[in-house]
Amino acid sequence: MEKAAFAGGCFWCMVKPFVEWDGIHKVTSGYMGGHLENPTYEDVKKGTSGHVEVVEIEFDPAIFSYEQLLDIYWMQIDPTDAYGQFHDRGESYTTAIFTYTAEQKRLAEASKEKLANSGRFDKPIVTKIRDAEHFYPAEDYHQDYYKKEAEHYQQDRAISGRDAFIAKHWGQ
Repeated sequence: MEKAAFAGGCFWCMVKPFVEWDGIHKVTSGYMGGHLENPTYEDVKKGTSGHVEVVEIEFDPAIFSYEQLLDIYWMQIDPTDAYGQFHDRGESYTTAIFTYTAEQKRLAEASKEKLANSGRFDKPIVTKIRDAEHFYPAEDYHQDYYKKEAEHYQQDRAISGRDAFIAKHWGQ
């Protein structure tokens, strides 16, 4: 198994796109990239811990490649927004690819460059590529939120503008 970690705004919206593929063994919502040990959701949301909301993915690269994960990731975010994602604003909702290996970093940088050169967006790609740091799993009530609180998840996602953005830039 290998790990990958992606920040794409609210982690509730970042689980479902990854979880249902063969070769993906686990998707965990959590926090990465900050200075506070054992941050809580409240710490991260306040923006004082330095963390961003992420999903950490455990996957079998023989079945599902890191490149495929990158392709899914780019289609879930607005990579041109440096100040958050959709209606979630602030540092804790910014985008980043956290890499665990030199090969992941190489692939992430190549993927970002390919997207930047694609002409799909008319603004620069600002998503950061960072070395993975300590991952802190989010509280239990955040895990698989799209299943546990399906109605609230759907309402939040609908008003966020994420789905309209995805449809505009990537199609159905």
